[in-house]
Amino acid sequence: MTGPVIAAGLGCRRGVGLAAVLALLRRAEAMAGARPALLAIPDFKRDETAFAAAALALSLPLCIIAADALAAAQGATRSRSEVARRATGFAAIAEAAALAALAPGATLILARIAGEGVTCALAEGMAR
Repeated sequence: MTGPVIAAGLGCRRGVGLAAVLALLRRAEAMAGARPALLAIPDFKRDETAFAAAALALSLPLCIIAADALAAAQGATRSRSEVARRATGFAAIAEAAALAALAPGATLILARIAGEGVTCALAEGMAR
């Protein structure tokens, strides 16, 4: 039986670079003392090439989170952004993506942090 895993949820401004994504992931890992087993992004960010490049560079799976799953996770998030809500319809993106990538009952172990045009949150739980 496998144990809990860590998911890194990510959000970004359009055109974010790979270096910014990797730097923020390293910072999140250091802050939480845990390395993610997967990266999770909302479906509407699937065209951001830095996320696929980061997953490839880190040899991690990239989980695409559908809008309904992102919406369902909103109530379990800690951080809210009015800017994100106006732009996407979701007040929490990185946290919700991290939570939605895991089975119900997942918990945030690192609330949203921000870097150069990118956000990251870490959640722990059972894999889907």
